[in-house]
Amino acid sequence: MNLSIGVTGWGDHDQLYPAGTKSQDKLAVYASHFPVVEIDSAFYAIQPKRNYEKWVKETPVGFTFVVKAFSKMTGHQREKMSSEEVREMFEAYIESIQPLLDSGKLRFVLFQFPPWFSVSKENVQKLRVIRELMGDIPLALEFRNQSWYSSKYREQTLSFMKKGNWIHGIVDEPQAGEGSAPTVLQATHSKDTLVRLHGRNVHGWNKNGREDWREVRFLYRYNDEELQEWKDNVEYLLQQSEHVTVLFNNNSGGDAADNAKQFIDLCQIEYEQLNPRQMDLFQE
Repeated sequence: MNLSIGVTGWGDHDQLYPAGTKSQDKLAVYASHFPVVEIDSAFYAIQPKRNYEKWVKETPVGFTFVVKAFSKMTGHQREKMSSEEVREMFEAYIESIQPLLDSGKLRFVLFQFPPWFSVSKENVQKLRVIRELMGDIPLALEFRNQSWYSSKYREQTLSFMKKGNWIHGIVDEPQAGEGSAPTVLQATHSKDTLVRLHGRNVHGWNKNGREDWREVRFLYRYNDEELQEWKDNVEYLLQQSEHVTVLFNNNSGGDAADNAKQFIDLCQIEYEQLNPRQMDLFQE
């Protein structure tokens, strides 16, 4: 099965790491468990090139990274920028990820747009500009606004993604109003499809005046029946696309890594090109 399973980020999954593992050593250990990871830190700042060089060295051949687009590139910061400033920002971002491109370890760059990024001519044009600025780098697209998949625009959205060589970022998330997207099991790229599993915590998805909203938003653990449902979904997607990447993002309660391991077992996958696992000699 041409399927890569991992989680978002590698710092917060305590069950993966022996006691006392330093933060700077966690990626190498993570890469003994999973063949792919999402770099979430790239969303908050354009990372120094040296970080990517380090991450390339710490991971085995065949390991890949899904890198989130910088938040200014997706409009999360709602900052007004000139065309020249935008171009310079994209150039800086592309330069930063060059080590991943050179090593062949970039799976794709993920453009995850905010809940207020609804379907409109202006936003369609923004997507066209992004596609042009990013050149031939593989790009995945995830919407957080349901208008793109409304009955009026769904087929147009999917057709637009196909024509622009966008990899479909398919989501599993609570259906909690306009700022959530439905699960649409349709590939838009012949080579790759992305699935991100955010959990189904419908009461915690939106802010609703809660101060701890961000801490509990992804508080969810998938049960066996739900994982089987997604195994069937992935098999369906693999009929449309050569490769599927599945990332578990349900980690408010530390469930993502366990669910990802369960899903690997359910799909009967044994990844061979991983870092060697350190054995605990005193483990019973």
